Amino acid sequence: MNDVVDATPNPAPDAAKLESLKQLTMIIYILQAASFVVGITGIVAVVMNYVKRDDTKGTLYESHFAWQIRTFWWSMLWAVVGFITMFVLVGFVILAADAVWTIYRIVKGFLSWNDGKPMAV
Repeated sequence: MNDVVDATPNPAPDAAKLESLKQLTMIIYILQAASFVVGITGIVAVVMNYVKRDDTKGTLYESHFAWQIRTFWWSMLWAVVGFITMFVLVGFVILAADAVWTIYRIVKGFLSWNDGKPMAV
């Protein structure tokens, strides 16, 4: 009933942790890009996002992880819609637009990562 809540803020991450998160974020962008050739890498990337998401709290990589997760799920949604509507030919247009949009998101995220900037999510 009278639970004690630890209200102390999270300590600032050390340089080694930030470097590790930076490398992990890059790897996830690479896995997302590789998913155009080897589809399973996209699933691996989003699983890694969810597993390591708590580690990014309070860092600029938190926004990159949110960006990557949203990219995966929205791309997956439009891919499913595209495949379902392929028999009426509009699906091919949806799939092409989805591919262009996903490439844009991966490139934009990677460039922001490279510049050390957070993503606007």
